[in-house]
Amino acid sequence: MTFHPTPPQLFDEFEDGRITRAQLHAGLNWHARGLVEEIIEAHENPVAAWWDGMLAKRAADRWASRHGIWRVRHILFALSKIPEFEPANLLWNALHPDVPLHCFFRMRREPVFRLLEIENRKGILRVRVAHGSKEEGITKETFILEHLGNTLEAHRAPLPNKT
Repeated sequence: MTFHPTPPQLFDEFEDGRITRAQLHAGLNWHARGLVEEIIEAHENPVAAWWDGMLAKRAADRWASRHGIWRVRHILFALSKIPEFEPANLLWNALHPDVPLHCFFRMRREPVFRLLEIENRKGILRVRVAHGSKEEGITKETFILEHLGNTLEAHRAPLPNKT
């Protein structure tokens, strides 16, 4: 899967002069096209979309009840800032309170994104996620998140596992 910068990354690159306005628009167009494709897919297969939505709501509720909705949102946002992390395109607006938490989870719909574990020890979070597709393989990765002021910063832990 090819990595595409998230909209905030595109705006940062444009403001820093690393990309042109045309490149910014092309990148934002890629994201918009992906959203439209998902809307069409959900319309064409409403049962599968409903089922994946229910599974995502259940997962989001479980993580929010265990760790709090804002901690989960901050974890997802920190993951979105990891360079060339493919699910960043799903997670970049995780801090926006108007986007329901379950929208960031993809239990069966590809590309899959699931939280597997959140472990808090001595102020350091260890987060395991699964992401990818059946075709390219589901990757399980572990990240270490550290508190830096009011934000979390994520770092990849060594050796992802493919399944």
